[in-house]
Amino acid sequence: MAMDWDVVGQRSETVRRANLSAIVRELHLRGPLSRSELVARTGLTRSAIRVLLGELVAADLVSEDRRAHLGTPGRPSPLVHANPTTAVVLALDIAVDSCAVALVGFGGEVLALQRVDRPRGHLSVADTIADLVQLAGPVLAPTRGSDALIAVGISVAGIIRRPDGLVRMAPNLGWRDVALANQLGGALGVQVPISVANEADLGALAELRRGSAVGLDDVLYLSGEVGVGGGLIVGGRPLTGAAGYGGEVGHFPIRPDGAPCHCGSVGCWETEIGERALLRQAGYDQGGGRDQVDALLADAATGSPSALAALAAVGRWLGIGLAGLVNILNPQIVVLGGLFHRIHPFVAATIETELDRLALEASRALVRIVPSMLAEDAPLLGAAEMAFDALLSDPAGYLGRFEPLAAAGGV
Repeated sequence: MAMDWDVVGQRSETVRRANLSAIVRELHLRGPLSRSELVARTGLTRSAIRVLLGELVAADLVSEDRRAHLGTPGRPSPLVHANPTTAVVLALDIAVDSCAVALVGFGGEVLALQRVDRPRGHLSVADTIADLVQLAGPVLAPTRGSDALIAVGISVAGIIRRPDGLVRMAPNLGWRDVALANQLGGALGVQVPISVANEADLGALAELRRGSAVGLDDVLYLSGEVGVGGGLIVGGRPLTGAAGYGGEVGHFPIRPDGAPCHCGSVGCWETEIGERALLRQAGYDQGGGRDQVDALLADAATGSPSALAALAAVGRWLGIGLAGLVNILNPQIVVLGGLFHRIHPFVAATIETELDRLALEASRALVRIVPSMLAEDAPLLGAAEMAFDALLSDPAGYLGRFEPLAAAGGV
């Protein structure tokens, strides 16, 4: 039988690319590993690991520069680690009261990070882009004249159409139908892929890869500030819906006779557990933002009855809503980010009580409620992880293009 060598060659190349991806993904997510550990984690043979690492070393994407003593007989295995300045991404985070940028290297190392507060209010798209461009300028400077920058990831507190980066609605920013990926790409002057996603979805991704949910497959991330959002990981994969609109748990209608919501509906969960609800119930300025929350928490720490009562009320509604989500989603862990990360010490017991009362026993027994490890930077770091996905999926497409930032002036 004649053999179709073109087909054989295609299959061989497909296998090679998949194997490179397996190695690169492990090094990016797990940190430095010995060759023996790579064999165990990827299932590849030692000879395959040796050949593929040769390609990655030649591209300067990874290095083997010391020996790992594993406590076993025989020669120690070389330790392989990602070179963070060879491939980098720019991450941007657009929150209601702040903007942030970060340059993150392969392997997850944060090379530079800047965050600035912004006045509350519905800032225009043009002003926001101008702020981001100014903030990103010094961070991007080391990448100019280099091929190290491979992608840009953007986190936005809004409902995002993932395929083209359109912000369909960001009620707490006052935005509708903003082609953010196109506008920011031109303003930044970069010629790399740009991805945009919801901040809670990216917070979930960051916690899965770098934070409280590492090693787990079913995760609910709940983020709160002015608005409330949720990010879902199911079976180790993000669950974002048909167009990326999934996870808007803050707009779950929980109280039909409740307060009006910025989204145009009434009685959304956000109106009971968001920042404004907390400040309103404690008698603080609802528009006071982070400073007013800080004052409330300081008063609660000294035993203020009004502050503690407001936190208890928010904690109760948090527990009620989470009980429903636990019953529906059966997560292993619920990670509380943003505002909820900050108030967790005051509301943890109330949340647990409501879960004990309302959640199904079987699901309740499996779930843990924990504060975020990454705090306010979770969406920003999630944007970086999103930007790295193309490299992790097919590193072969990038080999041969890199010039380390050190050669272009360093970071």
